Amino acid sequence: MLRRAPALLPLLAALFALYFIWGSTYFVIKVGVASWPPMMLAGLRFLLAGVVLLVFLLLRGEKLPGWRPALNAALVGIMLLAIGNGAVTVAEHQNVPSGIAAVMVATVPLFAMCFSRLFGIQTRWIEWLGIAVGLVGIVLLNSGGHLGGNPWGALMILLGSLSWAFGSVWGSRINLPHGMMAGAVEMLTAGIVLLIASTVSGEHLTTRPGIEGLLALGYLSLFGSVIAINAYMYLIRNVPPAIATSYAYVNPVVAVLLGIGFGGESLTSREWLALGIIVLAVILVTLGKYLFPAKPTVKPCVLGE
Repeated sequence: MLRRAPALLPLLAALFALYFIWGSTYFVIKVGVASWPPMMLAGLRFLLAGVVLLVFLLLRGEKLPGWRPALNAALVGIMLLAIGNGAVTVAEHQNVPSGIAAVMVATVPLFAMCFSRLFGIQTRWIEWLGIAVGLVGIVLLNSGGHLGGNPWGALMILLGSLSWAFGSVWGSRINLPHGMMAGAVEMLTAGIVLLIASTVSGEHLTTRPGIEGLLALGYLSLFGSVIAINAYMYLIRNVPPAIATSYAYVNPVVAVLLGIGFGGESLTSREWLALGIIVLAVILVTLGKYLFPAKPTVKPCVLGE
C-alpha cells in the first residue's frame, strides 16, 4: 500500500523538532545539571512531561490502557528514558561535554542493528559495514581527549546507549498502549524510577535552582519530551523509517555546534574525526538499504505448479 505524502508544514515542523530540539537537549541538560542533581533533573523532566501528556489525553477522551500494555510501556520507559537518558544526564554532570555525549548516543542505531539479529530481523552487508566503521569511531573517540580522561562517563553513556537500543528493538515487537498513551506511561514510569534513584543515592538540592535551571527543566519537559516525542511518532506514521530516524546523525552535529558556540566547549582534531566517522557509520546503517538496494531475485516458474 502506498504511503500518503504528509503535508509539507507539519513534516518540516516535525523534522525541526527532531533535528534541533532533540539536538539541543544535550546542551540544555548541561545547563540544567549546573543547578539540579542529575537524576533529580531527569526524573522531574519525565514526570512533568508524563503528567502533562496523560492529562491532555484523558481530557481528550482517551482511556487508560490495560495492565499488560501498560506494564510493557513501563519497562520500555525504564530502558529508554530512565537508564538511557538518565545515564547521559549523569555523565554530563560529571563534566562530559554535551557534544561528546551526543556523539556517543549517535551509536544507538548501530547497537539496535546488532540486537535486531537476536530477534531474527534480517540485516545486510552494508549495515555490518556501518557497524565496523562505527566501532572505529567509538575507539577513536574514547582513546583521548575528553572521554579518555573520563572513562566512567564514557562507560555510563555506552551502557545507556545499549539500554536505549535494546529497549527500542524489543519495544517494537511487543504490545504497547495505543498512540501517545504509550509515551505518557513510559515518561511517568521513568520519572518515578529516576526520582526514587535520586532519593536512594542521597541527591539533594544545595541551593534553590536559579532561572536558568528552571528554564532548562521546563524546556526539557515540554520541548524535549512532549513535543519532540510526538513529532517522532508523527514521522514514524507518515514518512519512511530512514527519514524518521535521520535525527541520529543530525543531533550530534547540532549538539557539538551549540556546545562550542554557547557552552565554551571545544573538540580536539581526533574528536572531530571521530564525529565524522560515527556520523558516516549511522548513515550506512540507517540509509544503507536505500543507498544500495538489494537486487531483486527472480524465482523460476516451474510448469505444473
